Amino acid sequence: MSGLTRRRALGAAAALTSAVAVTAAVTTPASATGQGHGHDPSTGPADGHGHGAPAPFDEVYRGRRIQGRPADGGGHHGAHHGAGYAVFVDGAELHVMRNADGTWISVVSHYDPVPTPRAAARAAVDELQGARLLPFPAN
Repeated sequence: MSGLTRRRALGAAAALTSAVAVTAAVTTPASATGQGHGHDPSTGPADGHGHGAPAPFDEVYRGRRIQGRPADGGGHHGAHHGAGYAVFVDGAELHVMRNADGTWISVVSHYDPVPTPRAAARAAVDELQGARLLPFPAN
């Protein structure tokens, strides 16, 4: 009888596939972004330090003007929950918060985390469906 059975061959193939998948998952973020630390390429040195701070943006998305920039730190919510970043839809502030895993949520799409504040603003515009964004009352 041969030392190689179908069961051993399938087990070896499964182990090899798992090892390749783990290796690809570990090495892909650093090599895909070209930054070596797995940072999102849409982030930039907005604060001059470059530690993954979101880049400022100002654009029109589906007929609505969305803006994002580092917050001045004057407001309680913007500086604490939003990691020092402010987002606006047609001039009204969209309350955003950065999660521990680096994703962002807003008061409009609280249960749908997105990778950047720009994506949070776009998701809010989609969710609002043309309605005006009302100010979020601060405590």
